[in-house]
Amino acid sequence: MLITTTDTNEIIDAISAHVKDNAVLISIGEHTDIDLMDFVNQLKESGLQFMGGMFPKVIHGNSVLEKGIVINTLNNLENLFLVENISSTNYTIPAIHFEEDQEYSLFTYVDGLTSNISNYLSKLYEHYGMQTNYFGGGAGSLTLEQMPCVFCNEGLFQDAAVVGVMKMASRIGVRHGWTKVGGPFIVTKAEGNVIKEINWKNPFDVYKEVVEEHSGLTFTDENFFNIAKGYPFGILKEDAECVVRDPLMVTENGELVCVGELEDNMLVDILNGDKESLVLAARQATQESIDSAVAPRKAIIIDCISRILFLEENFDLELNAITQTIKEKFPDVSIGGALTLGEISSYGEGFLEFYNKTVVVGLFE
Repeated sequence: MLITTTDTNEIIDAISAHVKDNAVLISIGEHTDIDLMDFVNQLKESGLQFMGGMFPKVIHGNSVLEKGIVINTLNNLENLFLVENISSTNYTIPAIHFEEDQEYSLFTYVDGLTSNISNYLSKLYEHYGMQTNYFGGGAGSLTLEQMPCVFCNEGLFQDAAVVGVMKMASRIGVRHGWTKVGGPFIVTKAEGNVIKEINWKNPFDVYKEVVEEHSGLTFTDENFFNIAKGYPFGILKEDAECVVRDPLMVTENGELVCVGELEDNMLVDILNGDKESLVLAARQATQESIDSAVAPRKAIIIDCISRILFLEENFDLELNAITQTIKEKFPDVSIGGALTLGEISSYGEGFLEFYNKTVVVGLFE
């Protein structure tokens, strides 16, 4: 459901009427004309059980919106909790009892501009393992200025994550569509989300040589992101599609700041893609979720904001590939979601991951 009014009372009334006695997942476009703190405080007073985040853009059907509120009902909620101080790694994950022969789904929205997100996801997986599917994304502003961006009944927070665990079956597809143009390279020194050395050399020098040769473009002081948005890193994984890391900026020392952590001695490729490969990947991710779904009630799309920055006006092709593929099989399923600063999913038998530049499509029953 999409809510476009900016009157807080009307918003809360619309949410209450839609979800009734259930909890609600709320995704807000960052340019929505509301005071987010005031909105969260009024939600707390309303008696609703809620979790949500603010994102660069939200998705409703075939539309991408900077303004608007997309809501999804969280049926059969078992637990909803807040995890603070993600960057410090000093927090606890609550114990949850999972019944045998019962399918579970876990939603999490995390401050996409904090550090140690991968460590947070590792802790979730250590506690809950394969007893649940995982799904979510990184919240925050396209300005890349860190600010309070995730919320729940306890309030509005930054450097935090909100989590909801439901008795709900889910089927998830994950694809990115980027392919190798250089590598493999060794990340010989990394600190959090900053690459400090590649192959014992200045990382920008290594990156620049590959990208400029492949693209025919030249980096200047002003155009790093405009070129780099088409050339992410891929962390090599055995028997799985690589996990993408998005380089956001280069420091004056030539270090590369990425969305999401890397570790010393990781093997990475430099990747590139085009309109056709990205749209095909979106369709494949959707088809994978559809192939194992039985009777989904909702589809939630978590798609990276940098994909629309790369595809620009062609992003409509990607979104249409997703929505049309869903509607062909399940015409009555509602479709919503967000364009995020990092994507979160478990996939198949794989470990829980924090992705960049990736499409995650979830069908929820």
